[in-house]
Amino acid sequence: MTSGRSDLVTEVFEAQRDRLRAVAYRVLGSHADAEDVVQEAWLRLDRQDASTIGNLAGWLTTVVGRISLDILRSRHAHPETAYGQELSDFVVIPDDDPAPDEQAALADSIGLALLVVLDSLAPSERLAYVLHDMFAVPFHEIAHILGKSADATKMIASRARRKVRSTPHPAVSTREHRRVFEAFRAAAVGGDFEALLRVLDPNVKLTVDTAGGVVVTLGATEVAAGARMFSGEVARHRPILLNGMPGNMSWRADGSPLSVFAFTVVEARITAIHIVIDPAKLASIRLPEPA
Repeated sequence: MTSGRSDLVTEVFEAQRDRLRAVAYRVLGSHADAEDVVQEAWLRLDRQDASTIGNLAGWLTTVVGRISLDILRSRHAHPETAYGQELSDFVVIPDDDPAPDEQAALADSIGLALLVVLDSLAPSERLAYVLHDMFAVPFHEIAHILGKSADATKMIASRARRKVRSTPHPAVSTREHRRVFEAFRAAAVGGDFEALLRVLDPNVKLTVDTAGGVVVTLGATEVAAGARMFSGEVARHRPILLNGMPGNMSWRADGSPLSVFAFTVVEARITAIHIVIDPAKLASIRLPEPA
């Protein structure tokens, strides 16, 4: 950072950077947007007289919250710009035997399923829920961001909490999730249509991110009928976590990436499948194929 700020202010900011990034990501569901928000928070701090800030960590959280809230409100005002958001920004890490730093990254992320749930909340609800329930920010500080009273903010958070709890999303362990996935893959490779139907939710949603755009298929019968895509040119594959959700990445015999996919599992059935076969997006993933 090039700034005239004191080393102490810079040191405090850097100590808070990971937390601020986590707050912004959980509010916005986009790593790219989260990075932009944190950078903007630094620029605002750079223009601020630090001696007037009593609680620098709290000030930074407030700034990040306000910037994130503005972005959320803009998305709701122009929903067409947010279409496919969950497909345009993803993080892939191996799930073979996560290293300590990868474990920390997982603990600091949320799965695609919960992102979908949070996307159903109004901007003020999402901010209040994330800040209070995930980061234990006091209601009076959140109220300051929202421009509401503390009591009104508590009601907003409570409403958001009820919506999140009433919306089905995975509560299964990674091991159980992986078991369901392996059952699906075995049925797909073996062409066992009935076994596929047993593991698929009747209303399963298949989303495929291709070079030509997003293709969506709804319903267990339709998804099962197209399951041969899971057993085509695959030469090698390895378990991964896609935005925190268990899945697989596969490569062709020539070493080029073929696909990345992840599953949402609810009550031992697959409710959503997210596949990326867009060559440009696959090329951006720095994950070596297994030996």
